[in-house]
Amino acid sequence: MLAKAKECWEQEHEEREAEKARYLAERIPTLQTRGLSLSALQDLCRELHAKVEVVDEERYDIEAKCLHNTREIKDLKLKVLDLRGKFKRPPLRRVRVSADAMLRALLGSKHKVSMDLRANLKSVKKEDTEKVGTPCSQPFAPRPISLHLLPVHVAS
Repeated sequence: MLAKAKECWEQEHEEREAEKARYLAERIPTLQTRGLSLSALQDLCRELHAKVEVVDEERYDIEAKCLHNTREIKDLKLKVLDLRGKFKRPPLRRVRVSADAMLRALLGSKHKVSMDLRANLKSVKKEDTEKVGTPCSQPFAPRPISLHLLPVHVAS
């Protein structure tokens, strides 16, 4: 498994190198200095130095921004840690709230919703319960157990 991981890592490394070479070949033209006069070579050097200065300025600006951001992140992390330590969380207590009070708190006082479940129940008469209680006229009778389904223990 380690050998396979090493092969994958080497392959990725080679792909990165090939990508880098392709990118540089695309962005940087080859310099042809043969046959150029001294003044042409000096002009070429000035152009290259100007490009290097621009790139260095950009790199310096990016590094400065990066340092500023890392400092700011550190400061904010310290502030968060300080705020965590200053405030104690109070112990939570159980509060008994009725369903109506909870709905009023959630929905506001404008909505009139009642959760009175007892009011929604049907009233059942005693005569109806006697009819519902005996669905069939025969009492419950257990079925006989067949012996061939029971497990058999053989003593040896």
